[in-house]
Amino acid sequence: MSKTLFDKVWDSHVVKSVKGGPDVFFIDRHFIHEVTSPVAFLGLKSRGLSVMYPERTFATADHNTPTINQHLPVEDPLSANQLKTLEENSKLHGISHWGLGHENNGIVHVVGPEHGITLPGATIVCGDSHTSTHGAFGAIAFGIGTSEVEMVLSTQCIMQPKPKKMRINVNGHLGNGVTPKDVALYIIAKLTTSGATGYFVEYAGDVFENMTMEGRMTVCNLSIEMGARGGMIAPDQKTYNYLEGRSQTPKGDAWDTALAYWKTLKTDDDAQFDKELTFVASDIEPMITYGTNPGMGIGISKSIPLSEALVGGEKTTYKKSLDYMGYHENEPMIGKQVDFVFVGSCTNGRIEDFRDFASIIKGKQKAENVTAWLVPGSHIVEAQIKEEGILDIITEAGFALRQPGCSACLAMNDDKVPAGKYAVSTSNRNFEGRQGPGSRTLLASPLVAAAAAVTGVVTDPRDLL
Repeated sequence: MSKTLFDKVWDSHVVKSVKGGPDVFFIDRHFIHEVTSPVAFLGLKSRGLSVMYPERTFATADHNTPTINQHLPVEDPLSANQLKTLEENSKLHGISHWGLGHENNGIVHVVGPEHGITLPGATIVCGDSHTSTHGAFGAIAFGIGTSEVEMVLSTQCIMQPKPKKMRINVNGHLGNGVTPKDVALYIIAKLTTSGATGYFVEYAGDVFENMTMEGRMTVCNLSIEMGARGGMIAPDQKTYNYLEGRSQTPKGDAWDTALAYWKTLKTDDDAQFDKELTFVASDIEPMITYGTNPGMGIGISKSIPLSEALVGGEKTTYKKSLDYMGYHENEPMIGKQVDFVFVGSCTNGRIEDFRDFASIIKGKQKAENVTAWLVPGSHIVEAQIKEEGILDIITEAGFALRQPGCSACLAMNDDKVPAGKYAVSTSNRNFEGRQGPGSRTLLASPLVAAAAAVTGVVTDPRDLL
């Protein structure tokens, strides 16, 4: 029987199928961080349980970490307690722990692939919705809740109904200034934030085949924003080249065995999907959001859509969103006010993203009205920024580089956008208050963020390339 890539990985991890119910599903890799794990560990303690396979669990601190002066004690008492609790729980249960100050520390969905913990054909979970990032390697990866974190810690399994299957094809060649982030925002705008609910998505076609691994991670990261359970891309030579020699990938004969298996991880030619969509690459331009969910996005040269086709509650919600943003229908996005620029997060905190940012700002100066937070996703990315001379470009243009962490993506740390201020952000969500109470977020690529950072307003990056 022909199978999709998703079927091959899913079916090989089913421990038991419950008739009329979910599958008992084995988990290969479990990432934990300081926010969603403490309650799960308390649950283990109350039931007298231990972690079944501590070697399959990996802890890193990222959500609540400051991005300046990381050598000093964390001032916020809640954050400090959560960081300490993660360290203590990891030590108690023999779990690998990359805490604040550790050379391998960084955002969980950045450091996992960097160290080869993320592998093709693996099943990966984390108490974080953007775990779908790891699907870029041909893995099944998805976010879970705190009770499920406890379940995986104690049994290495989870109860999950098998999602439906969707394939999204994008064929052709992307235009100048169009990045993987734009591809993802374009797809979300077409499908809406609920268009892939109930599905696991496989991305296929010329555009994804030609993407770097960093770009594929960005696309899979944003799968959750169209309602999908996760997203994945079949592994290929780019995947193998990226993984080979990393600290936790197989070595020697084990590498050869793993590689032989990975090469089987592709959708069979006549395999069936529950839904299939195809888009044309040349239709995509640099994107930007104008509302309060990631589906409210348009090409940067376009104007904010009219609400005339909407009825009832949809129209009310649409108008409420524009009121929150301080925008009006049919207004152009070009020239809109920008107060903050954030480059980073598990979506766009990798070296490729900082290369893109530097390509725009080189030889220019930061706009006086803009506060910029440039936050690498890990210490490895931070080191690459310095080694490649990107830090010099950033500094000469009047910017400063911060230390690794989730930063302003979700405002659980000190990096909060003030009420009423506009932030062009390379992160993943633009919900009301996501980057700080009352903040207004415009999701965009690192190129669009860079253009805004040097002009002080929303600017088409193609004008500066």
